[in-house]
Amino acid sequence: MIRSFGGKSPRIAGTAWVSEFAYVIGDVEIGEHSSVWPGVTIRGDGNGPVVLGNYVNVQEGSVIHGSHMVIEDYVTVGHCVVVHCRRIGEGSLMGNNSTILNGVILGKRCLVAANSVALANREFPGGSFVTGVPGTVKRQVTQAQIERMTRTAHALAERAKLFKESGV
Repeated sequence: MIRSFGGKSPRIAGTAWVSEFAYVIGDVEIGEHSSVWPGVTIRGDGNGPVVLGNYVNVQEGSVIHGSHMVIEDYVTVGHCVVVHCRRIGEGSLMGNNSTILNGVILGKRCLVAANSVALANREFPGGSFVTGVPGTVKRQVTQAQIERMTRTAHALAERAKLFKESGV
């Protein structure tokens, strides 16, 4: 369901796919080839937009809510992820059930492990492998992990294209 709120309506690129079972409301922008899967909520009801770049995929059960939030290109938001941050850098991946709290800034190509919690107002440099509760930088991501994160973003864009073309 796509809804206006407070005089703001979601802006969704023509090549993006939003499941009819997702809920997108308010000041939200969704870029080219991005996908929002069933059971996702994206709330842009704050005092600034929620912006999803190109080739961003937000998987089932995730919640994105905030103001002046940017999720850059080629980001994967795994299943059941809670995102309340300021910025997620290009090419990053948020593992299933992770939580990214208010004010967090993740650099490019960061990997947040499943079930990890990035505490409020933390900044993680590009290439960080963040794990644990609270989330800390365990090490830098490997080239193999970067390649896998890139393949995931592209594969989900292709999968979403099939869903869009089938009319679901």
